[in-house]
Amino acid sequence: MNVVICDDHQHMNALAAQVFIDLLKSNPQAVLGLATGTTPIGVYQKLIDSYRAGEISFAEVTTFNLDEYIGLHRDHDQSYYYFMHQKLLNHVDIQGQRVFIPSGVEEDYATYCQWYEDRITEAGGIDLQILGIGSDGHIAFNEPGTALGSRTHITELDPQTIRDNSRLFKSIDDVPRRAITMGVATIMEARQIILLATGENKAEAVRDALQGPVSSECTASALQQHPDVTFYLDTAAARLLQNE
Repeated sequence: MNVVICDDHQHMNALAAQVFIDLLKSNPQAVLGLATGTTPIGVYQKLIDSYRAGEISFAEVTTFNLDEYIGLHRDHDQSYYYFMHQKLLNHVDIQGQRVFIPSGVEEDYATYCQWYEDRITEAGGIDLQILGIGSDGHIAFNEPGTALGSRTHITELDPQTIRDNSRLFKSIDDVPRRAITMGVATIMEARQIILLATGENKAEAVRDALQGPVSSECTASALQQHPDVTFYLDTAAARLLQNE
């Protein structure tokens, strides 16, 4: 595992975005795994800037998002479909049929989850996956206790996740209690992974993910077993690491 600690968020975003830019220059048909949340917004803006500068194109790119809230329609301003289009997809030349974001309003999720897995396989797997990390150590919505062999599934959100995400809603009561998410095993099949973390509230999760035991109680710890993963951290998120 590689760890890059940055004093400046702009520098961190630039380094992480460059991984995507280099991939798209070498493989214009790359399959990207995308994440939502405030942390990757700066990376997405740099990708938009690179596209506008004529450095990269998304015309042949395929994207798969990690997760979505159950019960939120695409046009809800807190849906991850809405987020991705506002923060990246509406601003580049990606083709709509190449965009895959889990649906929050399916009737048969057992079938739908398998369908989503099949689409990833059909695309040839994910070349580069970007992740954030929850304050409880989760990746995507793989909450503490999620099996490390899990595939795309429905999950009950942990109370800590609900509290953390409530800042984005009018009230904590408005935060959905369930989500659809790629599983840990699905994420681990990406050929390359980058994880971004900022702020002191992520320091314990980062420490447990990088230097704790591999455990379903911190699903990010599974990344210790991945052959090509890099953590991009600010100094606050890295403050509890030993010998880094």
